[in-house]
Amino acid sequence: MTPEWTTALPDWERRILAGESLIPPPLFPAEAKAGLDVFRSLTVKDIAGSPTIGDSMRPWVLDFAASIFGAYDAETGRRLIREFFLLISKKNGKSTIAAGIMLTALLRNWRPSAEFYILAPTLEVANNSFYPARDMVYADPELREVLHVQENWKKITHRTTKAFLKVVAADAETVSGKKTTGLLIDEHWLFGKRANAASMLAEASGGLVSRPEGFVISLTTQSDDPPAGVFRDKLAYARAVRSGAVKDRKFLPVLYEFPDAVIEAKGYLEPQNWRVTNPNLGASVDEEWLADKLTEAQHGDKSALNVFLAKHLNVEIGMSLRSDRWAGADFWQHAEEPLTLEGLIESSEVACIGIDGGGNDDLLGLYVIGRERNTGLWLGWGRAWVHRIVNEKRKSIASTLADFERDGDLVFYGDAQGFVPKRRTALAVIDGVTERVDLVPENISDIVKVCKQVDEAGILHAIGLDPAGVGTVVDALSAADIGSPDDEERFGRRRVVGVSQGFSLMRGIKTIESKIANGTFIPARQALMSWCVGNARCEQKANYVMISKAVSGVGKIDPLMALFDAAWLMADNPEPPQTSVYTAERGLITFG
Repeated sequence: MTPEWTTALPDWERRILAGESLIPPPLFPAEAKAGLDVFRSLTVKDIAGSPTIGDSMRPWVLDFAASIFGAYDAETGRRLIREFFLLISKKNGKSTIAAGIMLTALLRNWRPSAEFYILAPTLEVANNSFYPARDMVYADPELREVLHVQENWKKITHRTTKAFLKVVAADAETVSGKKTTGLLIDEHWLFGKRANAASMLAEASGGLVSRPEGFVISLTTQSDDPPAGVFRDKLAYARAVRSGAVKDRKFLPVLYEFPDAVIEAKGYLEPQNWRVTNPNLGASVDEEWLADKLTEAQHGDKSALNVFLAKHLNVEIGMSLRSDRWAGADFWQHAEEPLTLEGLIESSEVACIGIDGGGNDDLLGLYVIGRERNTGLWLGWGRAWVHRIVNEKRKSIASTLADFERDGDLVFYGDAQGFVPKRRTALAVIDGVTERVDLVPENISDIVKVCKQVDEAGILHAIGLDPAGVGTVVDALSAADIGSPDDEERFGRRRVVGVSQGFSLMRGIKTIESKIANGTFIPARQALMSWCVGNARCEQKANYVMISKAVSGVGKIDPLMALFDAAWLMADNPEPPQTSVYTAERGLITFG
């Protein structure tokens, strides 16, 4: 009879603070016991005295292993929970767990020539997983009789079934064509930084389709950067299953992380709370060592503290806040609220737009600041465009950019090969006359559409651009009747203006710093903008501080610079564009 079960744990916050188990009991106790009998007997060579797993591991480790072994229904040959995700702080025995579980799976396996893999992102991580498994075999005479270790191949083969366990480094070997029965993905967070990780993991787990007893296990610490790519997606899914928002009984999330209330109160800095994300505290994790490392990190570069918090306390990094960070970064994520461009336009009496961009491997950023009616609050929303060539030139951020595209805040342009048509003009019949007209690139066309959307709402004051290399944008705006030569006659002002960079931009930068700190600037909640804010680096120039792309490295900041351009204009406190008695509701808007 199939048991009833759920992998949701909606009261996880109470449980983790109370030190209660986060892991449900096994579905098939007899299978769990049989697996644990093998698992507990394995020797751990890197612990003094070389004890067995059963003698050295905390109960949570045995519970996690039991949930894997005990999800298998021996009568049907089917595993009812097929995927397991463990998020845990560094030094909590992750490599030992990986080696022990996969070695046990190899020994308990019945399928001839079955393939078990530990997939590691790098050769170093692969060694960390293989060496404990190798040592477990060498430490037991019976296992040496049953299993054959090939160190040069990082492979352990069962002499009878010919099944094998192999540790594969993703940066050294291909993972295509695997007939996988069991797959363990080590340090999932590092795969999040790889542009091809999704297809790689799909290839590695493809064989599970025809193996109903198969499984996938992901073991990981938090990322030392904001989660990205496949790791961001998997972590979000695991949290959704845990809360019950997603019903997936075949997926078991076990997440050792702090509840939001503890994060907001910075309770993770209190030693009495460290057990929350370190269930091995007092065993493989030393509290005094953690205290010393925290003190060292707190007195060093801000990035060092972020890495410590991410790796040893599983605190998710929202932005990469370094010592040379922009001052507004400390307040950015606290100020964010859900906001769309349409919502900003509807709420605002006047708006300014900033545009900033660079080369083909840079973002072309646009940012809209609207001043809210009645309250005077500034509202912000941004978007960016980028040539597909960036995925080849800046592979380290390709998966992050793909995340922003899925969010709808970044648009790639160019064809699949990264090229755009060389032809820039076309023949068109206008009023019966054939004329040669310019073709507007798709990214510029999109920018014009956003600007027209704001303009047609009757709230556009002006558009500010970095004067360098914006001729195409200016021409396209003029063709759309924004920034035309007669703007001053029609509107009493120029509506497309150059915003000098460097020292002159400080007015926009300092204005945003002040307003985001005092709560009068509310940016839209956009991962793209949080990333750009975290990338911004300050450089001392004589008697002022400058933010520039040159000191921000591979991290892009163009949409943030567009924000500063818009703020430079809005700092003039522009009057709302005058409208006639024929309002937007009546379909006609006139400008004074």
